[in-house]
Amino acid sequence: MLDTTTRSNGTSNLNGNVNAVQTDVKTLVKDAQTLLSAAAALTGEKAEDMRARGMEMLDVALGKASQVQGQAIVKGKELAHTADVYVKDNPWRTIAAAASVGLLVGVILGRK
Repeated sequence: MLDTTTRSNGTSNLNGNVNAVQTDVKTLVKDAQTLLSAAAALTGEKAEDMRARGMEMLDVALGKASQVQGQAIVKGKELAHTADVYVKDNPWRTIAAAASVGLLVGVILGRK
């Protein structure tokens, strides 16, 4: 049978990770924009240093984004496998649930 506790904990962990990375990426991008704006007004070695730091921050942001994307793909595959196992273990429940959803959608669309 499907373990809803594990599924909900895994989903909430993934959501928490995604939110944390989104916050980190936004902060990094804002910092990089600030650095690049300041570097535009400067010339010489200091400007190059600031541009390099800005590019490094953007690279870190892209790295974190790709890391979360990889985690989301892995978690999605795990959830798909769990759903597949549940459907194979409980075919009649799955058919009843699908028929119920279809009936509900039919009733809702029939009223319009």
